[in-house]
Amino acid sequence: MRIAHLLFTKRFAGSERYAIELANAQVQQHEVCFVMNRAAAEDRPDAWAGRLDPRVQQVRIGLPWLLPASRIAHWARSWRPDICHAHLSYACKALAGVSSVGVATLHIAYKARQHAHLDGLIAITPQQLAQIPASYAGRVVQIPNWSQPRAAAPGARERLRAAWGVGPQDWVVGTLGRSEHSKGWDLLVQAFARAALPGARLVLVGEGPDWSGVRARAPADVVMPGFTNEPENCLAAFDLFVSAARSEPFGLVFLEAMHAGLPIVATATEGASYLGESFDALLPCGDVDALAAALARVHEARMDGGDARRVHPVERFSRAQRVSEIEGFYRDCLADRGRRPAG
Repeated sequence: MRIAHLLFTKRFAGSERYAIELANAQVQQHEVCFVMNRAAAEDRPDAWAGRLDPRVQQVRIGLPWLLPASRIAHWARSWRPDICHAHLSYACKALAGVSSVGVATLHIAYKARQHAHLDGLIAITPQQLAQIPASYAGRVVQIPNWSQPRAAAPGARERLRAAWGVGPQDWVVGTLGRSEHSKGWDLLVQAFARAALPGARLVLVGEGPDWSGVRARAPADVVMPGFTNEPENCLAAFDLFVSAARSEPFGLVFLEAMHAGLPIVATATEGASYLGESFDALLPCGDVDALAAALARVHEARMDGGDARRVHPVERFSRAQRVSEIEGFYRDCLADRGRRPAG
């Protein structure tokens, strides 16, 4: 197959990881092209174009505020993909004028303006399936995200803790991801302060639009080292992973924390509810008191000699299996193409 992926973001996060790993896996057997925002290839630590396999062709577009679908349609007529796989809203809208079979992964939620014209939708949780209206004419499937285990570098725990000013005996409560309102970093800072855990430190790893505001309000001993290209090393330095998110459709970082064997406390977002059978706590979203109480419970269990690490059920989140399922979905959509009415 000739497969095109479209994603027009500038900075690397969970949706970018999904699309990159999918393209890199598919290029082993297919011809793959990635259409992207030129800014994704800038010389920045959080740019992502350089993470693609060299065999993945790249089309870099200088992105205006409004991307005319005609520009993408013109490119598609030249490259002639069998499948165009869109990621996030801008890419989905850009497929409106493309004659190739168009599919999208619901990284966030179904929106008619973005998705109604597409031939197929991949939901990543059962909750997203329920959002898709019966009037949607394309094919729908639920295929969860995946995560490959990544071993931390030797000595990473000690190295990062030293860089963060964290003592070897400190109990590190950490989170990892984009600093934006939906991730609830402000709530985690409040809950951690309210819990007042002896010998504990809070580490918030990542960047985003809320970073400066959280930094201004957080106590000075809260560690906020910014963006990282070594999430597996950061997770090795944590003792507890916490998500205080107000909304999280899936959360690849949950799978990464599960691979790292960390205890996990999370608010009951869509992703956490789907993945959280082995979490230490699932809590109401936005409830600072409940989050503080959960932190205190896990801390007390640790002080009483509880297990420092967990064994989480991660076997069903194999990348090879999920990539195979997605390619099967492509073939189904190609077979169905003649079924949809014109217009």
